[in-house]
Amino acid sequence: MTQASASSAYVGFARLRTVDVARATGYSVQQVRDLERLGVLPPAAREGNGYRVYTDTHVRALHAYRGLAEAVGPVEARRLLARLWTVSLEESAATVDALHAGLARERDEVLAAERALELVEAEVHRAGFEGEVEAVDSMTITELAQALGVRPSALRFWEEQGLVVPERVTSQRARRYGPVAIGAARVVVALRGAGHPIPAVRDIVAALDRVEGRAGARRALDDRRRALAVRSVALLRASAHLVAVIEGAATQD
Repeated sequence: MTQASASSAYVGFARLRTVDVARATGYSVQQVRDLERLGVLPPAAREGNGYRVYTDTHVRALHAYRGLAEAVGPVEARRLLARLWTVSLEESAATVDALHAGLARERDEVLAAERALELVEAEVHRAGFEGEVEAVDSMTITELAQALGVRPSALRFWEEQGLVVPERVTSQRARRYGPVAIGAARVVVALRGAGHPIPAVRDIVAALDRVEGRAGARRALDDRRRALAVRSVALLRASAHLVAVIEGAATQD
C-alpha cells in the first residue's frame, strides 16, 4: 500500500491507534509519539488502559509536518505546527500566508541576483574595451543595505570577509558601491540565503570577473531556483493538510 492510499484508508476513522497513524503516514510508532511530545500533534485522548487514541486530524497534521519540513526545515516546521494548535483562525491564516510570502521573497532575491549577474557581465565586458568600469549609479552603504534588505553591518562584515568590496572609500570613510559591487552583493544575498558557506561564496564572487566564474555563479543560482520550486510544491502539498490542522485547532477552543 502506498503512503497516499494508506492515508486515505484511515480518513473517516474516529479512533486510531498509534500503529494506525504510523502506517498511514510512514512514520514509526516512536516518531509519532515523539512528534506528539514536541507539539506537532495535539495530545491524543487516552483510553482507560492508557492507550493513545488518535483521529484523522492527527494523520493530517503529520502529513502537513512532512510537507512543511521539506519547505522550511524540520525545526521551523515543528515550531509552526505547535503554534497553529494554540492560535486563532486569523493568526493561523496569517502564519501560512507568511510562509508563501517568504518563499516568494527568496525567489525574488534569486531573480535579482540573476539580473545583477547580467549587469556584472556587461560591466566587465565594457571594461575590457574601455579599460575601466565607470562609477555610475553608485550607492552608499545605507542605500545598498536598504536595497538588499540587510543591515549595513552585514555589508561591513562581507567586506571584511572579501565578499563585497566598495569600489571606493572617501576620505571620510564613506563607502561607495558601483554597479559591479552592487551586482556582487545581490549574488551574495542569494547564495547566503541558500546556505552556501562564506568560503564558497567568496570563491564564486572572486571569480565574477572571469567567464568560468560567472558560469559557476549562474549554476549556483539555477540550483537555488530549482530548490525553491521543490520547496514551494512541498508547501502547497502541506497546505491541503494544514486546513485540517487549523480546523481541528478551532474545534478545541
